[in-house]
Amino acid sequence: MVQNTLVFSLLAVLSVGLFLAVDMFMKNGSSTDDPTSHEATDHENIPEEPTVALTFVGDVMMSGNVEKRLLEKGFDFPFAHVRSVFLQDDYTIANLETPVTLRGTPSENKEFVYKSAPESVPAMKAAGIDAVNLANNHSMDQGVEGLLDTFAALDENQIAYVGAGKDAKRAYAPVYVEKKGIRIALLGFSRVIPEVSWYAGKNQPGLAATYDPELAVKAIQEAKKNADLVVVIAHWGKEKVDFPVDHQKMLARAYIDAGADLIVGGHPHVLQGFEQYQDKWIAYSMGNFIFTRAVEPKTWDSMVLQATCTKTGDCHLKMLPYYAELGQAVPMNDADGAALIKRIESISENVTIEADGSVLAKRS
Repeated sequence: MVQNTLVFSLLAVLSVGLFLAVDMFMKNGSSTDDPTSHEATDHENIPEEPTVALTFVGDVMMSGNVEKRLLEKGFDFPFAHVRSVFLQDDYTIANLETPVTLRGTPSENKEFVYKSAPESVPAMKAAGIDAVNLANNHSMDQGVEGLLDTFAALDENQIAYVGAGKDAKRAYAPVYVEKKGIRIALLGFSRVIPEVSWYAGKNQPGLAATYDPELAVKAIQEAKKNADLVVVIAHWGKEKVDFPVDHQKMLARAYIDAGADLIVGGHPHVLQGFEQYQDKWIAYSMGNFIFTRAVEPKTWDSMVLQATCTKTGDCHLKMLPYYAELGQAVPMNDADGAALIKRIESISENVTIEADGSVLAKRS
């Protein structure tokens, strides 16, 4: 009996030991001496680099035929299809291609002169637009009076603005914003200004001109000292052409050499391609977004540009295809969107655009 008891006790101890060994093996997926298990654990503990999600759109204006439609449909009508996109990111930036005022003196000797109602600005804010660029060839269509009213309307609705100011210091100054621990500097400059009188001066309200890049370069260099990520909104180029002209390329390189991490352009009223320089992205033209419906079909093509950027200034871009209908941005269907992605890829410089709109640099 004693001998049998000892045998049973020994078998019980062996069974418990075997159970514990199998249990440990199953939990670890290997023996505790397997270095790969430690590598996986260490890798999982490495925190992901924080990123900020920025959204950019092209020309926005609520004048003429657009205003007529908004008076019928409501001032929130332009953003019905994009509000959810704007509200889920960290910061949304548009090019405001109009003064917002009830006053002003219309500019002379211009084919198109815009003036938008103040009611449009609360609708922009409600849709998720956080900042606008005013450095363009329409912000002073109603003179200094109209420009100052625009500042007031934006300030009242807590929409930041760049590229214009009560004097040159404010016009060239960046707007700083911090999101997810990443400090962003946003600036705006224009190389398309109808009159020298529109230039911001020492005591003169106006726009940040960049025919000579010196002041813009200085502003970018200063911003880089105070921000992790420097974004420039540029108004430049030639209307209704697919490719950037020489001054766009020259200015883009000067801005990036000065410290810009991302450049988003406008003015041509059509989409232009993407290019990467010194590992920094340039989107040469965003085209129209909330605008009138021109005759030329290319002006109907638009996009929402999403940029996911790190604290070190690396950005991943993704284009979402849209149509610029009369006064409203509307998503393209799958077939039209795929065709637009292919077209933009074809006019870009050493770039591949994937089916989901992700913009990638070709590597030689």
